[in-house]
Amino acid sequence: MSIINNRSIAIIGGGPGGLTLARLLQLKGANVKVYERDSNKDARQQGATLDLHHDSGLLALQEAKLMEAFMSNYRPGADRLRIVNKNATVIFEDRDDETAQERQRPEIDRGPLQKILLESLQAGTVIWDSHFLSLDKKNDQWKLEFKNGTSAIADIVIAADGANSKLRTYITDIKPFYCGVTALEGAVYNAATIIPATNQLLNGGKIFAMDDEKTLIVSSKGDGSLVFYTSIKTGENWAKESGIDFTDRVQVLEWFNKTYIGWDKIWQELFENAAGSFIPRPIYCMPLDQTWVTLPNITMLGDAAHLMPPFAGEGVNMAMLDALELSNCLTNDNFNNLHTAIETYEKQMRIRAAQAANDSLESTEQLHSHHAIDFMMQVIN
Repeated sequence: MSIINNRSIAIIGGGPGGLTLARLLQLKGANVKVYERDSNKDARQQGATLDLHHDSGLLALQEAKLMEAFMSNYRPGADRLRIVNKNATVIFEDRDDETAQERQRPEIDRGPLQKILLESLQAGTVIWDSHFLSLDKKNDQWKLEFKNGTSAIADIVIAADGANSKLRTYITDIKPFYCGVTALEGAVYNAATIIPATNQLLNGGKIFAMDDEKTLIVSSKGDGSLVFYTSIKTGENWAKESGIDFTDRVQVLEWFNKTYIGWDKIWQELFENAAGSFIPRPIYCMPLDQTWVTLPNITMLGDAAHLMPPFAGEGVNMAMLDALELSNCLTNDNFNNLHTAIETYEKQMRIRAAQAANDSLESTEQLHSHHAIDFMMQVIN
């Protein structure tokens, strides 16, 4: 008999990791609820596209029996890359040849991936408007309290609540460290019409612009919009101390022109036509040697467990692989208790995540160095 038979499982957070875990567990007959703070599936604007890797994100989708849905929703060519310098001179671009096919990492927008995962779950699995507040032990169970005044009881609790996880503190007091880089996110809608020059350079894929120890990454989306990210070396509290009103395009453009001095004017149209507020994102990473004492009926996955910089594209892939490995441990008949199953999962997860985080830190350093373009060329060749 499975160790999760007749046990209720609460997953806190409805991102790709949490939803993938719910799907995988339901395929094994588990009693699962996902508690998500958003009021509904359309409450939040979804960010950049995701490149899913064959040995992690795509493997999890395959085990979840969702590859057919993925193939119907991914964006062929969205992984096409152009590497340029500050003058928008193309140093490298993907071509439709065998080498490019070998590098292929299928891209899907966050919105369609969320839709695939949500539609794969049993009706009523996701409890919306459930902003987690606190957790209390009730005998061998957990009582979860939410901001809307509701509560829930679960036998097993899994933190999938992202970089600022509130649940993580019930497992460990280890905190992330600042990586020395802050990104600034913006978005432009109807890019083909509004910013045709940049949109043509983007060509439906991705741009990595690097020079002067700074980066500017632009990513197309299937709805005709694009998202872009500047990233530079700053102090940890730069966003608060800069005095910039990030809702004001004029102020942000002035900052860009002063900071990215000498960069081609083509990049200015991103800032001149950005929709809504810019979002500053200081980049953090969990210690590579982190460890904690396994608890018998609570654990975590994804950014909650092993936050890392985004510059190696590992975040969502690690979260979905966590979901696969955790579901396998929880439904493995060879384990005779939850504590052993969770401990086995956590040990292998920490080893794997530490390597991915190390690669991400290396990419972060190299992409903000004077030889960033050379580094990228080595990575793709």
